[in-house]
Amino acid sequence: MAVKYVYFFGAGVTEGTAEMKNLLGGKGANLAEMTAIGLPVPAGFTLTTELCTEFYKNDRCYPEGLEAEVEANLTQLEKAMDKKFGDSANPLLLSVRSGGRVSMPGMMDTVLNLGLNDDTVQGLIEQSGDARFAYDSYRRFIQMYSNVVMGMSGSVLEHLLEHMKEVRDVELDTDLTADDLKQLVELFKNKIKETLGRAFPTDPKEQLWGAINAVFGSWMNPRAITYRKLNSIPAEWGTAVNVQAMVFGNMGNSCATGVAFTRNPSTGDNHFFGEFLLNAQGEDVVAGIRTPQPINKAGGDGSLPSLEEVMPDCYQQLMDIQQTLEKHYRDMQDIEFTIEKNKLYMLQTRGGKRTAKAAIKIAVDMVQEGLIDEKEAVLRVAPGQLDQLLHPSLDPKAVKDVIATGLPASPGAAGGEIVFSAEDAEEAKKLGLKVILVRIETSPEDIHGMHAAEGILTARGGMTSHAAVVARGMGKCCVAGCGGIKVDYAAQQFVTNSGEVFKKGDIVTLDGSTGEVMKGSVPTVQPELTGDFGLLMSWVDKFRRLKVRTNADTPLDAQVARQFGAEGIGLCRTEHMFFEHDRIMAVREMILSEDVEGRKGALAKILPMQKGDFLGLFREMKGLPVTIRLLDPPLHEFLPHTDKDIDELAAVMQVQPQLLKQKAEFLHEFNPMLGHRGCRLGMTFPEIYDMQVQAIMEAACELVKNEGYEIVPEIMIPLVGHVNELKVLRANAVRVVEEVINRYGIQVEYLIGTMIELPRAALTADEIAGEAEFFSFGTNDLTQTTFGLSRDDAGKFLPFYVNREVLAEDPFVVLDQEGVGQLVKIGCEKGRQARPGIKLGICGEHGGEPNSVIFCHDNGLDYVSCSPYRVPIARLAAAHAALLEK
Repeated sequence: MAVKYVYFFGAGVTEGTAEMKNLLGGKGANLAEMTAIGLPVPAGFTLTTELCTEFYKNDRCYPEGLEAEVEANLTQLEKAMDKKFGDSANPLLLSVRSGGRVSMPGMMDTVLNLGLNDDTVQGLIEQSGDARFAYDSYRRFIQMYSNVVMGMSGSVLEHLLEHMKEVRDVELDTDLTADDLKQLVELFKNKIKETLGRAFPTDPKEQLWGAINAVFGSWMNPRAITYRKLNSIPAEWGTAVNVQAMVFGNMGNSCATGVAFTRNPSTGDNHFFGEFLLNAQGEDVVAGIRTPQPINKAGGDGSLPSLEEVMPDCYQQLMDIQQTLEKHYRDMQDIEFTIEKNKLYMLQTRGGKRTAKAAIKIAVDMVQEGLIDEKEAVLRVAPGQLDQLLHPSLDPKAVKDVIATGLPASPGAAGGEIVFSAEDAEEAKKLGLKVILVRIETSPEDIHGMHAAEGILTARGGMTSHAAVVARGMGKCCVAGCGGIKVDYAAQQFVTNSGEVFKKGDIVTLDGSTGEVMKGSVPTVQPELTGDFGLLMSWVDKFRRLKVRTNADTPLDAQVARQFGAEGIGLCRTEHMFFEHDRIMAVREMILSEDVEGRKGALAKILPMQKGDFLGLFREMKGLPVTIRLLDPPLHEFLPHTDKDIDELAAVMQVQPQLLKQKAEFLHEFNPMLGHRGCRLGMTFPEIYDMQVQAIMEAACELVKNEGYEIVPEIMIPLVGHVNELKVLRANAVRVVEEVINRYGIQVEYLIGTMIELPRAALTADEIAGEAEFFSFGTNDLTQTTFGLSRDDAGKFLPFYVNREVLAEDPFVVLDQEGVGQLVKIGCEKGRQARPGIKLGICGEHGGEPNSVIFCHDNGLDYVSCSPYRVPIARLAAAHAALLEK
């Protein structure tokens, strides 16, 4: 059988349903559905998304037989509307619109009033009895068609229209007379021929195919491509084209057009909400040329009459229809309508886009109204949407002066005075000032300044750079990799690409959700986690099986994460503790000591501090699991970089500054990511890991013995690539653990495991599982080592890869399931074979990314771990995974 590419709807007959949106697009499927349930829909037909795929596959050519199929449907449409396409006495006019399977508002093209020429416009005058309306429709058609189909700049004809209004001394298009508009039509046609060198087409069939080609062609226009990338919509889905009989909202004051939502899309309140224009076409509402009027009295301020007041009968019919649609679709609907001479027509319905706050309220309300159940309510809220709720955001009404744009590395919004060092940020915080820390890139040494700042801006680095990861963990707004600024520490300033200079003390605002950097202060709105949020999350936890832990290094991080529902700590990075002011000198003394005894002396100073850290974390987690990673970064990161800091340390250690400089140079590495770090430090300086294990176990034993806690510490040895490394380090750890337990005279259960972050570790996971009681997949480093990419440098070129579709997503943001994911899968399978029941988790930044969480669920991991502010996102994604599993 030949493939069917065209589906009809109208006059009580329809060939489609709402379930066919993959084939008919959302608009086409819903037009068919509204027809089927008896709503007043102008007849038409839909050219399928499969045809769009064929169009691009065959170099923008159509399959054989399509023209005949369109002709047959056009004949059926003429019969349904009792009009004839191209007829000078009783013309049928058409709208040609796009409609992908998911809504892409404003991204693709539309042509209205198609079929008009100098002959058919006379028929339209005859039909309507209104020459002004007919010529207004004609000039609109020429304007739209010349731009969308013929490729002429819209400003060319817009200029002629504005000039005509100036000459006639009128303000609005509606003030122009029929003769004015007739004259404009001729001016438009002449200008098109003059500009493009070809005449405006007068054959309605030629017009129709030109419009169909243009709408299919708009699937690949730059704004549509950008929108698809931002919303993860595959290019291969394609768009449908909907050809529909025109109905007119611009035939006088008994006509109108509007857009409405069955509930408020910003708040979720159950109030019919929308706007309309009298004597207008739909594009006028969207374009904002005229001030729209409210749908009802409740939605206005009284300055403009509502549809409820102007056309009460049509309003009541619209109210009945919107209630019918919401009950039928069991979801908040976004509807478009036209009223022609007091007769209401429905042009579109679709699931309405809504804020996270509205999504949650609508989902919860609809459960309470009996429209949907709890499972469906959970699935109605997209996990990624929750970011909007968990961080402050810019006031949407505020005016913004954007000076540069970087990567949206950590959501939320923040403003303050610019500072260029962590020390200045901390000092400013003590004075009660709000600051933005601006760095070329951050390092662990900046941690105190990052903590003190309201937000962080870096010129370099990617979405999982140090700045991004730490900022997300703290819930701080961060814009990273902002190539539009050049930072000059010496001059205490940065310069934008436009040459504007911003000095220390100047005020800027960051939007970590968009990556925008703005001049001056922009008001923010604080998040409100309402009762609806708590109720929805209780349903979420009922359905998910995957546990959600947090990455936390301080009791405050742990406290925030617990408030968001974390079920333990999956990654405590002990190196962050080393940078606190009260211990950094001792850490440096340890690193620069010439012998083991010197190192042990310095470590003895750090031990009680580390123990205090772990006491705080264990107390905050109240018996929930806590995984503590032993020291991971290379030692040179802890060393002083300035002469002042070197001199200060030399005085403490009573050595010459030159000796310290030489030692720092000796520790320098060309590629520290692949160098002397992780378990390699434990192998060469075992006393460091011994001190940390002692601090962990002393803290655990004290809480078990003195405060009655039930604690099972999980000690994680990082960057293991060979089982023999783990054998040595595990034996050392067990020796220290048993010594501490014996000293306290109690029994404390504990686990020793490793982080799988090297391909070799994943491939030999069966051997490693013999020595490890748990695996935590460190997917940040596993991505780096699998791709051979540095996440801090890849920001310079990875966006190019994504834009050119070499990669579908940034692999540091969304787990690369085909590559890195397969290593995780192999590691899980081999680990379970060697040690059934081994505890498996993931602690890279992917642990809070919804698609990656679903991957972890599907592969049977026990938990994911993510930054505190992403815990609710991971919980919701885990529930989606459980509800959607095949």
